[in-house]
Amino acid sequence: MADSPESSAGHRARLRERLFDGGGNALLDHELVEYLLALAIPRRDTKAQAKQLVARFGGIGPLLSADAEMLRREGLSDGVIGALKIAEASALRLLETRVEGRPILSSWDALGDYLQAAMAHSPVEEVRVLFLNAKNMLLANEAMWRGSVDEASVHVREVISRAIQLGATAIIIVHNHPSGDPSPSSQDIRLTKDLIEAGRHMRVTVHDHVIVGNQGRSSMKAMGLI
Repeated sequence: MADSPESSAGHRARLRERLFDGGGNALLDHELVEYLLALAIPRRDTKAQAKQLVARFGGIGPLLSADAEMLRREGLSDGVIGALKIAEASALRLLETRVEGRPILSSWDALGDYLQAAMAHSPVEEVRVLFLNAKNMLLANEAMWRGSVDEASVHVREVISRAIQLGATAIIIVHNHPSGDPSPSSQDIRLTKDLIEAGRHMRVTVHDHVIVGNQGRSSMKAMGLI
């Protein structure tokens, strides 16, 4: 038998008290999602649905990272989707504040955490470029294309052209592997080498190529590939 509105309200009050007293770590992943769903679906028990969603997507990260259309296909209302996406946006904004206004290379761990959260759980490969000035401060963080890194020559022209347009003197390439394995592929290495060569002629340095996946992240510079 489903919980009554009164018992559901009491359960949510207990979740809220644990959250207030112990912070986010006091709640399990499905309990965090349960509380989010409760904000969008008042007066209904959301525990079972929260557990199902976390299991269906393989964790809270992939769930929050899923796009709106994918969530709609799961039968979720716009109100529920909005609650999930505002949680994702808030988490990313918090991580962004750890690198804003600081030299990127001296905030490497914070940058890695942000990139991991922003890209690791995406089901589609996406390539972003961080454009830096002479003091290694971030000028722009832009998604350049979605899909594989094939046709490297086309992408090299796009990246270098954008760097010149922004007045950037250095770049960091970042992309995700939906497979979860952050190991660089031969195409990743080729793109990086092509960018280094093209950037050298235009005085744009490639600091690194970072690959993220749900199994971790890798740095081509740290691996000795740059």
